[in-house]
Amino acid sequence: MKKIIVLVVAVFLFSECSTVPITGRKRVNFVSDSQVLPASFAQYSSFLEENKLSTNRVMSNQIKDVGKNISAAVDRFMRANNMVSEANSYKWEFNLIEDKTVNAWCMPGGKVVFYTGIMPICDNENGVAAVMGHEVAHAFAKHGQERMSQGQLQQIGGLAVALGTSGKDAESQQIWNTAFGIGSGLGMLKFSRVHEQEADRLGLVFMIMAGYDGTEAAEVWVRMSEKSGGGSSPEILSTHPSNASRIQDLRTYLPTAKKYAAQYNANGVIK
Repeated sequence: MKKIIVLVVAVFLFSECSTVPITGRKRVNFVSDSQVLPASFAQYSSFLEENKLSTNRVMSNQIKDVGKNISAAVDRFMRANNMVSEANSYKWEFNLIEDKTVNAWCMPGGKVVFYTGIMPICDNENGVAAVMGHEVAHAFAKHGQERMSQGQLQQIGGLAVALGTSGKDAESQQIWNTAFGIGSGLGMLKFSRVHEQEADRLGLVFMIMAGYDGTEAAEVWVRMSEKSGGGSSPEILSTHPSNASRIQDLRTYLPTAKKYAAQYNANGVIK
């Protein structure tokens, strides 16, 4: 057991820690942009080749316009806070795909996709901005890179358990391996929920900075909840917070987001 603890602690000590701007959350990320972005851009290009772009010009232009406005707010913030090289690394692109899936996503480096299936949930331009802000925030906070780092740590932890129990009887090994599997699995789910809440809050700041109505962010999740009939998995077993939790948190955080947006629009600098 001591071997396990020493190895895991050593991994964390030598891991690169940084802070997410605005939220101040500490993150472990040892995956560099140079390792991730070329693959991200290539995968995005392949995805566009293999999927049908929407022919609805009004909706497609709305996605591009809202994306341009919100990414401009993010870019302005980064350049005002000594993140110039990072700002230069983003290659923003916004596309609407003809697909009934109720989803949107943003790859590392600013490559965004909306599916036509989520547009009724967005309902209006402010709703599009809420979803756009959330997805862009995932890239801004480097959640993809952080998950990759967390996955590597999880693999190392599993190896540590295997090494630490190698001299024990089969029953003891099984108990430790099962405990690690359950614990690390739930840990990753919680990790994802932290990312989702952080993206909700950052996205709220960014959409307000870009001139959109932040009250619509919670309403998007009201509509999402209505579409799903109000049902969801227990939050502890979900990678996302419950719809009710998101609605509550977005409404509670709105005054703070407005304050931050006003500050960052005035001078762009974190105080």
